[in-house]
Amino acid sequence: MTDTASFLVRHAQVFDGTGAEPAVRDVRVRDGAIAEVGRDLRPDGAPVVDAGGLALMPGIVDSHTHFDAQVTWDPFVRPSPALGVTTAVIGNCGFTIAPCRPADREITMRNLVQVEGMSLEVLRRGIDWGFETFPEYLALLRAKGSAVNLAAYVGHSSVRTWVMGADATERAATDDEIAAMARVVRDAMAAGAVGFASSTSPAHNGEGGTPMPSRLASDAEMMALTCAMGEGGRGVYMVTKGGQMPVPFLEEMSACSGRPVMIAALLHNGTNPQAVFRDLDAISAANERGRRLIGQVSCCPLSMDFTLASPYPVEGLASWRPALGASGAALRATLADRSFRDAVRAELSAPATFRLFNGEWDKVQVTEVAEPAHAALEQRTIAEVARESGRDPLDVFLDLALAEDLRTVFTAMLLNSDEDAVGRMLVHPHALVSLSDAGAHLTFFNDAGFGLHLMGHWARERGTMGMADAVRRLTAQPASVFGMTDRGRIEPGLAADLLLFDPARVGRGPKRRVFDLPGGAPRLTTDALGVHGVWVNGRQVADARGLREDAPLAGRLLTEFAA
Repeated sequence: MTDTASFLVRHAQVFDGTGAEPAVRDVRVRDGAIAEVGRDLRPDGAPVVDAGGLALMPGIVDSHTHFDAQVTWDPFVRPSPALGVTTAVIGNCGFTIAPCRPADREITMRNLVQVEGMSLEVLRRGIDWGFETFPEYLALLRAKGSAVNLAAYVGHSSVRTWVMGADATERAATDDEIAAMARVVRDAMAAGAVGFASSTSPAHNGEGGTPMPSRLASDAEMMALTCAMGEGGRGVYMVTKGGQMPVPFLEEMSACSGRPVMIAALLHNGTNPQAVFRDLDAISAANERGRRLIGQVSCCPLSMDFTLASPYPVEGLASWRPALGASGAALRATLADRSFRDAVRAELSAPATFRLFNGEWDKVQVTEVAEPAHAALEQRTIAEVARESGRDPLDVFLDLALAEDLRTVFTAMLLNSDEDAVGRMLVHPHALVSLSDAGAHLTFFNDAGFGLHLMGHWARERGTMGMADAVRRLTAQPASVFGMTDRGRIEPGLAADLLLFDPARVGRGPKRRVFDLPGGAPRLTTDALGVHGVWVNGRQVADARGLREDAPLAGRLLTEFAA
């Protein structure tokens, strides 16, 4: 449609990102920026895109991605541009690849394999390690270019490993080590980091089930590093919090740093249905006291495909730890052990504030068997098979996997399955719709199309919010949180990050598997529905067929953010 950074979109139903109702307008783009918005604008010699009643909105800002590694070998950060994303924030949860010394590269990759469901072989083949420090990493990204705009957190686990080496996963830091980490954070912020990201979630384990480094941090360390981030009057502190990290402490961190605190991952748990709303109430109370806290919520049901060779949904269970890091015969022996199974059963039967998997066996399906003799079990739930056989569902689950040498593919519907509850979360005034995890868990799930799902399912089909509000929550709202003053709205002078779509069809298609990772490894993807064009800084990167074969690397590395 357009191959230049100057063009005119005519007769579009313009959603400007502010939440205002749409109006039919023309939008002139000149040299990658929005030059004019009005009626009956003259082409002025530039190419014309006749929207013909389609809708035009700012590009989606995806605030929770893990493209840190992928972008070094795939500057197109597939599949996000084709799904309407024009800006991606990387480094969430603190699981970054920078800073990183050569001696720590292997453990960094192995940790990503465990915590973010990545392939070690893909990481070994793909990552360009042409950096050590965080500023050098930003320089690499700037030199390589990308199809979307990028903003990068400096990550706690990487900073901890840089300063403490192997001890980062073993103990609390000394005062001198905390001071050294604070210097790294300050340097990263000076270089253009969007903020500082961390995790205290018990589900976040590295190689062999070892806690990710940030989980060993004391409250004093967390406070010192967050305050170091905020010293320049910029930055967002992002944390995936565990139950031991209460919202009042995060409010203290916001008060100390003077900066917003982004809290993940707020997902609805059917076995503890009020927990997420208690967190949201606490976030509201903090905002009333003048502390800016934001909760990251998801508009997608959290479902995962997995095998017991890499069972991410259950790896956060304390009783599963004997199986973490085991492989081959040792892993199979552990999974068959009666005492191991009884411990898992006991933990699942006990109440918990937050757990990724809660023993809801009616939400675990046998998706694909490895042995023809078990074909009749496909597309059936573990609960159903257990009832028919008169056996405990955990035994059914483990015995089937063991009988197939851990090759059975299961699908678990884990969280966010109660749509009425999720709808309440999505319209909360201090919630940010997010949590795509794009770039991670590539063989487990793919929510990179979360924005299209919000517009299609929640706005058009369910009417949970109006389309104009859905657009605002995907564009102007996250841009404002991060201080991206030149994006997120259709307004003269702002960057021409644009998404042209059909409101009657917009959505995401079914997941499918492709084999385009380094070495031909597979990943899950999904296609856009109702998307007709995506522009980044005025250059078209996708059309109705998806990512353009000649898509330009039109994205910018964002390093300047308003206070």
